[in-house]
Amino acid sequence: MLSIVFLASPMNNSYNPWTYKPWWCQPWSILVTGITLISGTWWVTKIVWLTIIVALPVLAWMGLFLILWPQAMKQAYAEQQPTHETASPPSVDS
Repeated sequence: MLSIVFLASPMNNSYNPWTYKPWWCQPWSILVTGITLISGTWWVTKIVWLTIIVALPVLAWMGLFLILWPQAMKQAYAEQQPTHETASPPSVDS
């Protein structure tokens, strides 16, 4: 719990959404699963059209969770952080 608080603290500008995901949702497991499904389809069937039919949704799934989801999470995290605007000194009217 302490590491989660530290990673999400406002003092730490880098946010890593993968910290909150279990091992089976990490980038390495998504890549291994996708590559295994696509290459396994080719290895078992040696049919190009079937491999393409399997590869298209798998690649879409990989793109969603490896590219789009982390960007969306980082953007949402950045929007929730308070902005520290510096106040200008009061003007002196003479």
